[in-house]
Amino acid sequence: MDEIAPVRQWRVPASLPAVKLVGAVLLVALGLLFADGDPVRLVVALLAAAALAGWAVRDLVAPVRLAVDAAGLTVIHGFAGRRLLPWSTVEAIAVDRRPRLGLTSETLEIDAGNSLHLFGRYDLGASPEEVAAELRAAHPDTAG
Repeated sequence: MDEIAPVRQWRVPASLPAVKLVGAVLLVALGLLFADGDPVRLVVALLAAAALAGWAVRDLVAPVRLAVDAAGLTVIHGFAGRRLLPWSTVEAIAVDRRPRLGLTSETLEIDAGNSLHLFGRYDLGASPEEVAAELRAAHPDTAG
């Protein structure tokens, strides 16, 4: 009988949605404080707060961004959907490093032929380099 490898998941850190919701509340407060009767300023602050709150809701509804098992990779798709990428469709797993403002950002790139999936440190709750190493080790064509 074949043994199925356990699923490994990477998710948004638990504190991140809370930080985004606090930011949304602060935007509303700042909009009310600095609107000075100008409805445009208030509307802009409310729209920015709504976008930030929507982003936080996504983190709460679909915290798992990436999972791996023997069948392949499961990635987030759309707002909160999931999509299975069978191992046969995964063409490359790479980490892109780019210097920005004196800091280096890392992005995990999963090339599945017709689709490219990108994940940052805050999507995964871990270093993209560490996740890439685990994914490569789990890939049946490269696993030893």
